[in-house]
Amino acid sequence: MTTGSSNRTNRTLKYAGVIFVAVALMALPFALTAAGTAWVRITNLAILYVFLSLGLNIVVGYAGLLDLGYVAFYGVGAYVYALLASPHLGIHLPFWVILPIGAALAAFFGVLLGTPTLKLRGDYLAIVTMGFGEIVRIFLNNLSRPINITNGPQGIAIIDPVRVGGISFGHEDVLFGVTVSGPVKYYYLLLLLLLLVIVVNLRLQNSRIGRAWEAIREDETAARAIGIDTTLVKLLAFAMGASFGGVAGGMFSAIQGFISPESFVLTESVMILAMVVLGGMGNIWGVIAGALLLSYVPEMLRYTVVPVQMAVFGRMLVEPEVIRMLLFGLALVLMMRFRPAGLWPLRARQREFSTEDVVK
Repeated sequence: MTTGSSNRTNRTLKYAGVIFVAVALMALPFALTAAGTAWVRITNLAILYVFLSLGLNIVVGYAGLLDLGYVAFYGVGAYVYALLASPHLGIHLPFWVILPIGAALAAFFGVLLGTPTLKLRGDYLAIVTMGFGEIVRIFLNNLSRPINITNGPQGIAIIDPVRVGGISFGHEDVLFGVTVSGPVKYYYLLLLLLLLVIVVNLRLQNSRIGRAWEAIREDETAARAIGIDTTLVKLLAFAMGASFGGVAGGMFSAIQGFISPESFVLTESVMILAMVVLGGMGNIWGVIAGALLLSYVPEMLRYTVVPVQMAVFGRMLVEPEVIRMLLFGLALVLMMRFRPAGLWPLRARQREFSTEDVVK
């Protein structure tokens, strides 16, 4: 076979694979509906975790900066949407106006976090970012007096759903003779936003900024020596990653219709970081795989642990949440032992770990 025909065959297979994946993604919500609407909602939340993981991947995977307060940007985006699209303040702006505002405000908070942490490394950076996340959550929990801004621990309810062209995503409609529920409509909107986020990530990874982030991750001193403005580039990483969190938070508010500070606790930041590490830091497709895996597996356990215990022991011995966290911790330990670079790492990072093993 000639080189030209081989290339044409590869292109044909590539296009066929893309078409197959596109058709599968378009049909997925209707297949999930057959098993229950709850699985469509779980899928929507999984896509939101993909948003968050891709945003954190910019900070952790591209720039090599540890961030344990990433959930703060998620909360900022969620509260911006809730305040500007609910009866709480009497403001009802369209979602396409609120999402950019939430992303911009989250980016501002990203710069606010990044500025005092520019000279910190390792554990010190982790502690400061973790503290920032807790400060934001506590503020959200207490900004109800003397002026009621966030409604405190009671949260904000009756948040407007997304509306496009007179179609509300809050209830089902009949489109072209097919009944489409609200979660299914949100699925397609989230899928569209996810494609946009992936394109932005790919462009960033292959841009001058992406290469500057990679240089800082590998050796910040050398990066500064070759003329990279490390201060500006690191702040860009915090801002860009935070903006994705703001978009995800806005969509979370619209989908849930209710938010409270309890949705933005430290464990959420740890979970998002675990998704990035498990999938493969720096690799977009690995991060997506890690986010989907850690989103679906706990829900599968939730539906299977109780029936299995009832069938075997006749009663429930261990709560599903306990088993979920036990298996989650065990999976991370095994990953760090046998695949420290993640399930789907970058080739350069995989070679780096392989070299370290040889040196040892």
